[in-house]
Amino acid sequence: MPTFTTRLRRALALAACFVTVASAAPLARGTPAPAFTLPNLAGGTVSSASFKGHVVLVNFWATWCGPCRQEMPALDRLARQYAPAGLVMVGISVDAGTGPVKALLARSPVHYPILLDADTRVSTAYHVEAMPSTFIIDRHGEIRYVHHGYRQGDERAYATWIRRLLRE
Repeated sequence: MPTFTTRLRRALALAACFVTVASAAPLARGTPAPAFTLPNLAGGTVSSASFKGHVVLVNFWATWCGPCRQEMPALDRLARQYAPAGLVMVGISVDAGTGPVKALLARSPVHYPILLDADTRVSTAYHVEAMPSTFIIDRHGEIRYVHHGYRQGDERAYATWIRRLLRE
């Protein structure tokens, strides 16, 4: 059976960055967000435990996904706008290596941390069904909003959920 990464890359090439994860039910609202510890680009690690008490936006993406690259500037604007109010945003790349990630970020930097999920363990735990996939998590660690794919303007829904959860 092909690995998740192989299935993901094949589907993305054929279906404008959409992929189905075999036998994985999507995470529902109110589901506890899966815990993780992942490497960052600086060589350290980041644990989701450090987000406790914060509203968190987790975005799964890849350098080879056009909609992912298109969405990143909008996410960066949200990160800069809502970080002072307590939003934590992380991007999780499913690329196999750091080279393409670093090259993309050199051309299009973002102001939120990028973590690396090369073995797709975390994206599998989150039942990622499309690239990009965005999860907004409340202060109690529960998933409150899930969005797969990206079309210009989707960030307005993200902002609505962020504001709502920051007020809670």
